[in-house]
Amino acid sequence: MVKIIPKWKSKADFCGVDKYYYIVRPDLTCYMRATNFNRGEDLEVFSLHPSCRKGDHYLAFEDDHFYIIQSNFYRRVTNMNTDEGAVVYTLHPNCQGGDHYCSAFGYFYIIFQSRGVYRRTTNMNKDEKGEEFTLHPECKNGIYYFGVKEYYYFVKPDDQWGIQYTRCTNFNTNEGAETFSFHTSIYSFLPGGLAVAKGPSFGEWVCIKTISNDSQTPVEWKKRVNKRVGFEKEKVSSLQHNWKVSTTVSTETGGLGSCIVKAQLAATTEYGGCSTNTEKEVWSEATEVEETLTVPLKPNEKIYIYVYQMGLGKDPLLHCRDMRILGNSTPPTDNPLPPVLD
Repeated sequence: MVKIIPKWKSKADFCGVDKYYYIVRPDLTCYMRATNFNRGEDLEVFSLHPSCRKGDHYLAFEDDHFYIIQSNFYRRVTNMNTDEGAVVYTLHPNCQGGDHYCSAFGYFYIIFQSRGVYRRTTNMNKDEKGEEFTLHPECKNGIYYFGVKEYYYFVKPDDQWGIQYTRCTNFNTNEGAETFSFHTSIYSFLPGGLAVAKGPSFGEWVCIKTISNDSQTPVEWKKRVNKRVGFEKEKVSSLQHNWKVSTTVSTETGGLGSCIVKAQLAATTEYGGCSTNTEKEVWSEATEVEETLTVPLKPNEKIYIYVYQMGLGKDPLLHCRDMRILGNSTPPTDNPLPPVLD
């Protein structure tokens, strides 16, 4: 079963404050804001300001500030889209090295999953009112944590019920725990979620033309061959029908959809990807292009022309530039694109 990518393998994060919930995707240079993850309400996507794209963790606090933690420092801003009001502080030693960070009830919470504890403080720079508590067993295995004024949330590991998150009022006792499903409109914005929505990634060689020389003499075959190159943008944009995408979001070739697909193809097979770097492929809208080929053919020889394409589920989404001419009907099995480097 394909799973979404957990926090410890992704730069993505969740946070929340007041009536808004956020999914932050530094790898896509943007974030999604919602008023309800379960019903998929008021989904808007905004660009992350360049100074807000390098966080290891993201959280929001009830003082209307966002906190972007990088190493042993945090950047506090009032708007992740504009970097407004930016101030940088040092994390107190007791608040460093957390696996997750969130806030609720006027406190900051630092989750140390390997130790099975969380630290609560009113100030991450000074560790004011700092205390440690044991994580309840049901609260230990979250893959993302976030909070709002009066609740904590943690995203559960995927199971037979799909992608879910739990809300409670106490990490120590798991008091008031309720579990909800993410609305399917949000799936493709979750790290690895596009494969959950459409199916695992694939890459394959497809035969687009067969050429035969049925004569007893050698010939030179010279003709134009049509092949499709580029990104099937519409097949992905349909998954974003419930999103309002801000004009500040990157307008690079292919748009937001191409960024999501690139990230999904780069993921490992465990999370529905192919570990493939597709940055140098053509990400503009897919079109038919002509290529003139000159091929010598021996008597009674048959050749096959293959192109490489990648996709999700059953849908080809990226038609690559790679083309091969082979003398047999068995397609290649290799991936001609470079692997993702750690």
